[in-house]
Amino acid sequence: MGKFSPFKIDLKNLPEGTNTYSYELDRKFFDAIDHEDVRKGKVEVELTVKRTNGAFEFNFHLNGTVQIPCDRCLDEMDQEIETNNRLIVKLGDEYLEETDEMITIPIEESEINIAWFLYEFIVLNIPIRHVHIPGKCNKVMTKKYRKHQAVSTSDDSDDDEDPVDEFDNEDIDDDIDVTDDSTQETDPRWDELKKLI
Repeated sequence: MGKFSPFKIDLKNLPEGTNTYSYELDRKFFDAIDHEDVRKGKVEVELTVKRTNGAFEFNFHLNGTVQIPCDRCLDEMDQEIETNNRLIVKLGDEYLEETDEMITIPIEESEINIAWFLYEFIVLNIPIRHVHIPGKCNKVMTKKYRKHQAVSTSDDSDDDEDPVDEFDNEDIDDDIDVTDDSTQETDPRWDELKKLI
């Protein structure tokens, strides 16, 4: 029995009407997928497959949590997943992905394995930027990040664009100093670079 055998659905022998399936995606599932985006988690899947003339309508509901690396400190963080997805499957001469929601599989196979589709639905539901809530990042990595971060001198910068504000309430290192020279603020690091020109 293959590692994804439970996710195979025999379309040829599927009864008419609506058929319901339930799955639990856990560490074993993500280990078997062996892909770098998500390695751990627990996600419940409810699937209904409706057989109509010449096509099968798959409706997926996924709900749970996966562990992914924080973009800021690289420690693992929990990311909630809740998504509804639809897939139309038709039988034809050869495998063909017509759109993101419609595929054709060879009629002689008449079987579909939904494991990779489930994984893709999860990955597509993860936000592009994923970070811990304020104060939960790894303290060591936070300090290193702040030490090497350039600080804006303008007062009108948007708080959402300044990642320092999202850390815990520790003071910023004193080694970054902005001096006033002829009423124009400059960064001492730029002064050092100007000497090289």
